[in-house]
This record gives sequence, structure tokens and C-alpha cells, in this order.
Amino acid sequence: MPVLTVSDLCFGWPQAPLFDHLSLQLPPGVSAVHGDESCGKTTLLRLLAGELPVERGSLVLRGTHLATHPDAYRALVFRTEPRSDALDAISARTWFSTLAARRPNFDTIAAQRLSSGFALDPHIDKPMHMLSAGSRRKVWLSAAFAAGAALTLIDEPFAALDMNSIRFLRTLLAEASQHTDRAWLLADHTLPDGMVLQTRLQLGAGD
Repeated sequence: MPVLTVSDLCFGWPQAPLFDHLSLQLPPGVSAVHGDESCGKTTLLRLLAGELPVERGSLVLRGTHLATHPDAYRALVFRTEPRSDALDAISARTWFSTLAARRPNFDTIAAQRLSSGFALDPHIDKPMHMLSAGSRRKVWLSAAFAAGAALTLIDEPFAALDMNSIRFLRTLLAEASQHTDRAWLLADHTLPDGMVLQTRLQLGAGD
């Protein structure tokens, strides 16, 4: 059974239609959406997360309909947003504690272990604005893999990462590809060879 079912999704920005009756199913494991710049990858993740209102269509996540139970739907989703400045004033450790208080499935111990795997120990108590782009992305990735969400949406997962972190992330994604009740969707221009993907969606200009 799919974790997420999207039916007849329509959405566009003024003067820029993006999705016209898009339907897809995300099975458990790791899937990917890829395409050129400005083709709608990030917008699609925001729609699937319930952050943008759809013009038409339905989204059902583990039997929960976004249209009728939006809060319950969004509680099942975790989306990475490493470019955001909303967390600039707090540390990764503080953010992990905040997430644990808001999300019953969030595993703080796992988050700390993951951040160590990404070599973040020297930076775990620094305000996020002091971290490099790569380190901020590692914080978001650590939270994503500790969140226990039914649907995890990761934008540009490998951007700004050093080689050791890329190898560690690929190990985590290989484990995620074996999940039987959780779906992961990666969005990027291209993805490294050798990844096990359940579904691959190619977006073109104007999609």
C-alpha cells in the first residue's frame, strides 16, 4: 500500500502554471523527484507537506486527508528547509529538544547520534547562524532521520556536504530504502548513481 497518494493535483504561481492534474503514489522506502532549476521541485515538496494550498486535487497520507484533517496530516510530515533563517538564534541541541516536545516520535538520542555521525559535535551548541551552509544542512538531516515521520521530504540532500558526510548520508538512505511503513522523497537536480529508489519523478520546465 502507498504511504502517500496524490490525485489530480493542480497548482501554479501567477503567470506560471506548474502542476496540471498530477497524480502519484509514494510507496514505502526512498523515492526522488528531479529536474532543472525552477521546474517546481521545492514547490512540490511544500505542497506535499501541506504548506501551500492546492488549487485542486487530494492528498492522503496514511489514510489522513489533508483537506479534512490538515493538522493531523502535517503532523505526519517532516520537511527539511536548511536555507531558512528561522532557527538562526538557537543551537542544534536546543532545536532537537524543541522538536521532541512537539513531535511524539522524535528521538532526541538518535538526533544526537546522527549529528555525531555528521561530525557536528564541535558545533552542536553554537547558534545556527554561526554554522556553514553544509553544517546547517547536516543539522536538518539529523533531525529528519530522527523525526520518525510517515513522510520525510528532503530538498537537495547532498548540497554543500563534504565527502564523509555524503557517505554517511548514503548509508542512512540505504537503511531508509528498507522501511516498510515510511516514505522518503528527495528533490534534486540529479542524484548519485547506485541509490535504491522506489519511484522517480522527472519534472520538466513548466511542470
